[in-house]
Amino acid sequence: MRHLVRFPCVILFKEESVLRKDIYEGVLPFIMTHTKPNYAALAKQYNCDYRTVKRYYEAGISNKLPLLAQKNKNKKTLVSDFEDIIADKLALGCSSSAIYHFISKRGYRGSARTLRRYCRNIRADKIQKATIRVETTPGLSAQVDWKEDLKLVNKFGEVISCNIFLYVLGYSRIKYLELTFDRSQTTLFRCLTNAFQYTGGVPTEIWFDNMKTVVDRSRSQFSKVVFNERFRQYAKEAGFLPIACRAFRPQTKGKVEALARTIERIRVFNYEFESTHELERIIQTIMDSLNTEEISQAIHECPSDRWSYEKEQLSSFDANQLKIYSSVEKQIKRKVSNEAMVQWNQNKYSVPVNYIGKILTLRVKEDKLYIYDDSTLIRTHTITHQLLNYHRNDYIEILRSDVFKHLEDEELERFVDENLQAYDEL
Repeated sequence: MRHLVRFPCVILFKEESVLRKDIYEGVLPFIMTHTKPNYAALAKQYNCDYRTVKRYYEAGISNKLPLLAQKNKNKKTLVSDFEDIIADKLALGCSSSAIYHFISKRGYRGSARTLRRYCRNIRADKIQKATIRVETTPGLSAQVDWKEDLKLVNKFGEVISCNIFLYVLGYSRIKYLELTFDRSQTTLFRCLTNAFQYTGGVPTEIWFDNMKTVVDRSRSQFSKVVFNERFRQYAKEAGFLPIACRAFRPQTKGKVEALARTIERIRVFNYEFESTHELERIIQTIMDSLNTEEISQAIHECPSDRWSYEKEQLSSFDANQLKIYSSVEKQIKRKVSNEAMVQWNQNKYSVPVNYIGKILTLRVKEDKLYIYDDSTLIRTHTITHQLLNYHRNDYIEILRSDVFKHLEDEELERFVDENLQAYDEL
């Protein structure tokens, strides 16, 4: 198969020397595996613009390399030197008018009308391509989606407000579903880690909508997406490339289909379940049915039939390391008492005396209590079952500000050490 793909390329480069053979051979392995290359890295390697690399790859993927060769052979037009820039700006959602003013300052001598016609043709071509569903290579990609604020009613008439997390592998269409009661970043990390464990590994890339737990700034006509730093670290630790996509992209067809079918099946259980645990079991049953019993409308196969092969292409991961990111973090507000203490779970924890009367933020993660003044961390305590929990410096400050202010420093510190030890033994 590799010989058949490369043979026409040799002939083509003999006939059309205007194409750069080195660039095309550089992207050829990616074309053959339908894997998206690192455009910037290849551009640096072949000393060209990244848009040129992208153009060669897309031409090869869509079997349009002869058209690209012919295009390069033809006499240049007024927009020829600006095609890559125009394509890049159109991808960002820029108007033809804005692009015209942008490239006019960079040497474009054509009319606004010419550019507008060119942009219209590019958009029409993209619309046509959008109707074609692109199948992914095994292990290449997955998509993530949420069904937000789903309202369900139990047997007792209580309304349960919940969310459904959905993870879909692109090739096999294996799905992972999880019931959640929030969409926090911690919850997202937990669901993703659970999905990796369920599906048997991590794909090369994962597509996300522009959810706030993933991106700090979404893509606009003026800027590119900026991923949240903690999310970026999680992705790096897990070993996948995050991709932020716009809603309703054709690549998300499989997940949209699965989510819609799932929601409809859950709705029939209104007034039929007693508890959230039972609701979780219902979702588990639906997930198993979608994966192992039914034919996916996207691939016309049962997902489990493809999954056995795709699992072999997924990357391994350290589940214990990833679970650190999904450790439950609780956050509450507390007013500091006159004793320079804040209360957590009926026990008290000390802070510096200058915070008496202030409202502080308490964050609980695993066995640690973190106390913040706005975004500034002022004290960390290990959570215990003791009624009173003092930091040594706080205890000294408290005593010095009251009845023990007459003691010398050494005497006061000796008293503090003895009493803190006594607290530990309670």
